[in-house]
Amino acid sequence: MLAANLRALDASLAEYDGRLHVVRGRPVQLLPELADHLGTERIHWNADYTPYARRRDDLIGSIVPSTIHHGQVVHAPGSILTNDGGRYRVFTPFYRRWEQTPISSTPAPAAVAVRNDPGSGIPDTSGPPIRAGEDAALERLNQFDQRVDAYPDERDRPDLDTTSRLSIDLKFGTIGPRTVIERLGTHTAGREAFVRQLAWRDFYTDLLDAAPESVDQALRPDYRSIQWEDDTEGLEAWKAGRTGYPIVDAGMRQLLAEGWMHNRVRMIVASFLVKDLLVDWRLGERHFRHRLLDADIASNVGNWQWAAGTGADAAPYFRIFNPVTQSKRFDPDGDYIRRWVPELAQVATAHIHAPWDAAPLELAAAGVFLGDTYPDPIVDHSFARERALARYQRGLGR
Repeated sequence: MLAANLRALDASLAEYDGRLHVVRGRPVQLLPELADHLGTERIHWNADYTPYARRRDDLIGSIVPSTIHHGQVVHAPGSILTNDGGRYRVFTPFYRRWEQTPISSTPAPAAVAVRNDPGSGIPDTSGPPIRAGEDAALERLNQFDQRVDAYPDERDRPDLDTTSRLSIDLKFGTIGPRTVIERLGTHTAGREAFVRQLAWRDFYTDLLDAAPESVDQALRPDYRSIQWEDDTEGLEAWKAGRTGYPIVDAGMRQLLAEGWMHNRVRMIVASFLVKDLLVDWRLGERHFRHRLLDADIASNVGNWQWAAGTGADAAPYFRIFNPVTQSKRFDPDGDYIRRWVPELAQVATAHIHAPWDAAPLELAAAGVFLGDTYPDPIVDHSFARERALARYQRGLGR
């Protein structure tokens, strides 16, 4: 996806008789060399807030005069502070301050000379699953503008799939969150609800900036001693979409096929891995980071810690999603399951969320044989729920 977006940028520069200049190597070495070769007085770039990127950018900035911009967020990390000048650890008060804070103006464009040296060129890769580039991102924004007012009612419905699909564009910077806000506004409930999601994105970025160690350990120290299960088979079944829980399997198969997953289903599959299987949330976070085209480390880590109850959240470990209840509520007719778990396509809606509750003859008529054409559940949810509660309480010394 990165290469496809770079090719789109290269094509846009060609309209001005320019090319995207590509070099390969260590940024700390190459950027100062390139700046010296071109006689560049100052380098400008958009900030990246991951621990590695911060170390890299600080080192480059100590060598070459530079200006860092914050185009990936609405408000830069560290700019939304409590009355005492500290960072927020709870979203709701952060959001209240966030929405009251004026958005800083975008730097005015200036005349530039566009070079036409492509350098080593953009590597060839297979085509991405969606059209790349700024024009495609703006087209997706325009399409979402036509349906955003239904967002509060439809956002949790994976069967309808009416979300914006802008997360990949935001990840790669082909559209900025300020552009989204400027276009959509907040003058209806749907638009305000969607902009609130951009505030969540800023919140997790701010958290990571303040606590970079949260990439590898629980944000809350008292949750760092939880004993996780060494369940390799369960983890692999989860990754493959073979857990026996249709909504979980549908989500994981969508991830494998598209490099994307509906947000409600992300919460369901994350809760299943951490709470039902008691697998360390970091293993799930790394898998998502590897597979998701929109994998933003701050949001990914923040949301996985939310699912695990180890992060910045007012409702900690005792939130445990029931995958069947979630499935019935948010995929009521089973259309999402039928799309991604086709072996269950002929199962009646009454049983598609929990096929083990159907009579064997009814399943056989639908071409389903549990343990053969579709797996039995790899864990009993009621048992898993009690085990998770006990394990968390023991880890917390209660």
